[in-house]
Amino acid sequence: MSSTHTHHRNETQIVADPTQPTIVITREFDAPPERVFRAYTDPELVVQWLGPRRLTMLIDQYDARNGGSYRYVHRDDDGTEYGFHGVFHEVRPNERIVQTFTYEGFPDGVSLETAVFEDLGGRTRVTGKSLMDSVEARDSMIKSGMERGVREGYERLDELLGRRQTGDAERRTETES
Repeated sequence: MSSTHTHHRNETQIVADPTQPTIVITREFDAPPERVFRAYTDPELVVQWLGPRRLTMLIDQYDARNGGSYRYVHRDDDGTEYGFHGVFHEVRPNERIVQTFTYEGFPDGVSLETAVFEDLGGRTRVTGKSLMDSVEARDSMIKSGMERGVREGYERLDELLGRRQTGDAERRTETES
């Protein structure tokens, strides 16, 4: 009997509770938690996947540690910029990140975001929860195109993790020769 490797099509689930000012995003990745966590915390990797494909990301600062902060800008082809910033409240390697998130176009709308990294035996489930000030603020975020940006960003993260896995395998082959 031969076994075949099946490729998982990882779907992004985005759920907005109608009674709570929250958004819960769940996504699985074909990589262990250490690699997915690093892609969330290493600015050289974050810039390669976070956000929609049509935007270019520029990082002003990205200090993913307890008490660290970040600021980045997404730039459109026409030069329009969308700035974001926040503070990392808890960064627990390979397990959890708690941070604030502010879109500078709406500076009064600060959300608290938690990302949990769950080991699925060589794969990882990331569950992110965003808590906003109100259901209206949450609905406004959803209407802004956030869903499309999240889905595209996670597709880009899949691609990045796939490239890194291929690169890692190529390096192992070279060192074994």
